[in-house]
Amino acid sequence: MRLSLTDKCNLRCTYCMPAEGLDWLAKDKVLTAAEIIRLVGIGVNTLGVRELRLTGGEPLVRADLVDIIAGIRANHPELPISLTTNALGLDKKAQALKDAGLSRINVSLDSLHPDTFAQLTRRPFLPRVLAGVEEAARVGLGLIKINAVLMRGINDVESPDLLEWAVSHGFELRFIEQMPLDADHGWTRDGMITAAEIRSRLERDFILTPDPRQRDGAPAERWEVRRRSAPGIVAGTVGIIASVTEPFCTDCRRTRITAEGKVRSCLFSHEETDLLELLRTPDAGDDDVAARWQDAMWGKPKAHGMDHTGLGDADYVQPDRTMSAIGG
Repeated sequence: MRLSLTDKCNLRCTYCMPAEGLDWLAKDKVLTAAEIIRLVGIGVNTLGVRELRLTGGEPLVRADLVDIIAGIRANHPELPISLTTNALGLDKKAQALKDAGLSRINVSLDSLHPDTFAQLTRRPFLPRVLAGVEEAARVGLGLIKINAVLMRGINDVESPDLLEWAVSHGFELRFIEQMPLDADHGWTRDGMITAAEIRSRLERDFILTPDPRQRDGAPAERWEVRRRSAPGIVAGTVGIIASVTEPFCTDCRRTRITAEGKVRSCLFSHEETDLLELLRTPDAGDDDVAARWQDAMWGKPKAHGMDHTGLGDADYVQPDRTMSAIGG
């Protein structure tokens, strides 16, 4: 279950939102802490949710984030709870998040070079992000995963350096193909760095072999990483999420809830099902919410419509909502 806590963000990544930002949701349109905790309970107790990922926007901008995590953890002591974040301010909150019951984090980080980071995010905050990652590692927030989107002509040449940095620090790097979910609608297939290209670039410095662990519905295809200078030693693992060119729709097991309580059965869907209205209806019980949620997921399309052969996009129309609004 991927649940967005907010549509707001303190970065302006070029592949996500415009420089001026977006029209944010009014506060009364966003799920409250109590509604979030209730939804997670319905998902776990009734619909079989086994993992929870809290996303945004940027979830750290919610003042009640620690309380939300603590409330979920109190009800579900064994539930894995992860957080996708840009790590701005994480250095000040990592310990509190850990104490509240957060299991681990995913950090979005596309470059280790200040100028390139600023070009991609439109903010000069790389040192603050790295400080957040360092503090998360210090307090023991599980296996830290780093998510990177490669942009042609901007940071694509950095992929081997990003992987070397990640494995040297014990992090798991995941490269994500740029998806057509940007607010400016500037995505093109020719401009996207494909999974095949990513593997080719990494193999300059590394030997990649398939990870023997089963994928088990995970979006990332994992590879064991060996440095060419030490081919007998597994230095770590890397994942590649190829939603466009190597889609995994047939094994997708995810349900997404937007910050205003709408179910999206697929990241690329054009349809949403409102749960917030039921949550705020006095005589609607958890079973009513679960039934509507289940109906929404039964309508999940068999595929997102992008032609993964690379020959065209005849069946695919980009959703109006951007990644930050969806809560990827």
